[in-house]
Amino acid sequence: MAVSESKLQHSPTLNTILMVEETLKDADSIITIPELKKKLPKKVNHNTLKVILEYLEESNKIAVSLKGITWIFNTNVNLKNVVHNGLEL
Repeated sequence: MAVSESKLQHSPTLNTILMVEETLKDADSIITIPELKKKLPKKVNHNTLKVILEYLEESNKIAVSLKGITWIFNTNVNLKNVVHNGLEL
């Protein structure tokens, strides 16, 4: 993963990443960036938030569309097993 100079100026802390993750997990459905900023317990620099969202998208935890952002990461072990092993009908 290539990191540009501008991203290094807004490097998020682990606590900030976890805070954004928890807020997105708790969101009911698709959420826009302005809505996300309002729901966050602490203010986050816009460029830092963009870096976090880019990381979450690359790690397949969120999906970003024209309508907004939604949490897609699933920790269900049974679902992972079905996806990995396949399901016979």
